[in-house]
Amino acid sequence: MTRAPSAPFRRTLALALLGVSLVGLSACGGGSRPRTELAAAQLNTIGVNAYLWRAALETVSFAPLLQTDSNGGVIVTDWYANPSNPGERVKLTITILDQDLRADALRVAASRQVNQSGAWVEAPVQAATVQKLEDIILTKARDLRRQALAS
Repeated sequence: MTRAPSAPFRRTLALALLGVSLVGLSACGGGSRPRTELAAAQLNTIGVNAYLWRAALETVSFAPLLQTDSNGGVIVTDWYANPSNPGERVKLTITILDQDLRADALRVAASRQVNQSGAWVEAPVQAATVQKLEDIILTKARDLRRQALAS
């Protein structure tokens, strides 16, 4: 007549078998891991293209930030008045739409207000201003990418 093993013995045996199984599984992967290289136009350790994200943050660093969401790709500044022109202020919203470094992956929206008799009044923003901001961000992002590839 065989005696059933005790509960502590069964628990120890189960843990030993689990340990042996894990050691066996760890050897399955082999010693080499696939190399990951920096993709030509894509770096996305965050939710959006990291080059565009960093370039956008650097470009609007003159203004106080109201909201940033690296996963959603949104940067919103607070109102900023240039000290040389305090009667005018701007607010920017930058949206990064993709994980690729492309011109159509970036959208900049600007709001402008002018001070009239102590009250801020909406004013038009020239399309060239928004286009210039987009160009600055894209140029910085491409420069960051080139620097990363060179190192």
